[in-house]
Amino acid sequence: MNLPSRVQIIDVGPRDGLQNEKQPVPADVKIELVHRLQDAGLTEIEVTSFVSPKWVPQMADNAEVMHGIRRNPRVTYSVLTPNMKGLEAAVAAPREEWPDEIVVFGAASEAFSQKNINCSIAESIERFAPVVAAAREKGIRVRGAMSCTVGCPYEGDIAPAKVGHLAQLMKGIGVQRVDVADTIGVGTPRKVQAALEATRAHFEVDDISGHFHDTYGQALSNTLAALELGVWNFQSSSAGLGGCPYAKGATGNVATEDVVYMLHGMGIETGIDLDALIDAGVYISQALGREPSSRVSKAIRTKRAG
Repeated sequence: MNLPSRVQIIDVGPRDGLQNEKQPVPADVKIELVHRLQDAGLTEIEVTSFVSPKWVPQMADNAEVMHGIRRNPRVTYSVLTPNMKGLEAAVAAPREEWPDEIVVFGAASEAFSQKNINCSIAESIERFAPVVAAAREKGIRVRGAMSCTVGCPYEGDIAPAKVGHLAQLMKGIGVQRVDVADTIGVGTPRKVQAALEATRAHFEVDDISGHFHDTYGQALSNTLAALELGVWNFQSSSAGLGGCPYAKGATGNVATEDVVYMLHGMGIETGIDLDALIDAGVYISQALGREPSSRVSKAIRTKRAG
């Protein structure tokens, strides 16, 4: 099996992981999490979201967080900008505080698109087109998050053709790389591979990342299935933070710790120090008043204590 020898991980904990937390997380805690993740060797971090605080109160401190980060030149810092207003807010700061990459998001499911962003898939792409163009004009890279690529809480199974259609639309407006996300974690290896193959008709494998939720305990299996297709970029969340407010029962992203342990055990390099990563997950979990949901974190900390 010709698996990648190295994998790049985007930790989405500071943004995707924290956005649905009911309790406010102070900006300095978010900044410290970013610092701990980059110190652990993460070279891509999804930091925050430039969205209306009315809809996502947790991200109201986005500018403060971006201002407070100690930038590492090896690290790509990305933010979510769902519209032109979001992009304008992200670049209102001095140039050195701009994100390296923005993320726009669409769904492979019409029903999910309506529930999540109150518009059709076609309308969402129309809305993102000027945002993508403006970002690229400013030298900011653009990633497209494709949600519900395997299953949807409203439509059930999603046909690979729908995923391919969304990928084609994203490519058409200038999106440079895409995430194939199993937003509610219902995917299994063959279904995930079908979604990835549909995406590969429009994007090179180097420009595709896997984003798997672990609702049914399938995220690591799905990661392996993606690796088998040559995918070497994945998104995960420290301590397994995050769910989806529009997907009932979605228990959240796969824990970065669990993905890294599996990859290292397979002889695949990540450049990440697993012990430092575990400590970062413990830090943010303590701030939230709970245990990390990573099994690897629990096992290694138990071993440490022994």
